[in-house]
Amino acid sequence: MIDWNRTYAAIWRQRQAYLRPVREIDPIRLEQLFGIDEQKRQLVSNTERFLAGQPANNALLWGARGTGKSSLVKALLNAYKDRELRVIEVDKQDLLYLPEIVDEIREHPQRFIVYCDDLSFEAGDTLYKPLKSVLEGSIELPPENVKFYATSNRRHLLPERMSDNLDTLLIDGEVHYSDAIEEKISLSDRFGLRLAFYPQHTQTYLDIVDSYFPDYPGDRAILHKAALDFAHLHAAKNGRTAKQFYNSRAGRGPVD
Repeated sequence: MIDWNRTYAAIWRQRQAYLRPVREIDPIRLEQLFGIDEQKRQLVSNTERFLAGQPANNALLWGARGTGKSSLVKALLNAYKDRELRVIEVDKQDLLYLPEIVDEIREHPQRFIVYCDDLSFEAGDTLYKPLKSVLEGSIELPPENVKFYATSNRRHLLPERMSDNLDTLLIDGEVHYSDAIEEKISLSDRFGLRLAFYPQHTQTYLDIVDSYFPDYPGDRAILHKAALDFAHLHAAKNGRTAKQFYNSRAGRGPVD
């Protein structure tokens, strides 16, 4: 059994069917996240209401890759772990075990975010069904001390195809979606808080780079040029690329 007074996070391990305590938590802080101020504000507000025992929503963070979705969830844990916030990470393929995981924590005094990174489903996938029951309950109400936060590149979590729109009708000025589209929308609709993350601007990317090099001794304009060249090579200007650029330059001195 996990001592949740001393353990702040855990990861579900399917083969051994147990929650493994996390000993070294990613130290990312809210103030280190750039270009997502509104998303940060809304998720922080929702989480604070949850911690205060007030009505709060399950949250879906969707959008462009490398824009800080998963980092934001990790930063919440660092900000609120001293206020009894705990995080349990579950892979998509382990959602089948979600009811058992929730049963294990529903009686604890701590507040739990069950977190799934890069969540999406393919056509014919049935793993989302246990998720639906945890989000809204079945004959039993969902536990008051558990919320589900997920990140995804897809707005509706399921693949969307043009053929799905063929049966959509316009009746008396109202759109009536096809059964296929209704099924896709019904899953994401269970997340009361849906936050969109868009590709970041060049200046935001450079601000993130600067945050990794606060005491850079060389010409910062040359550093920025190298960072932009690195981003063009990787076809992405985002926080993930900025971290990778830092990893490639740290300890090597000023850029020539």
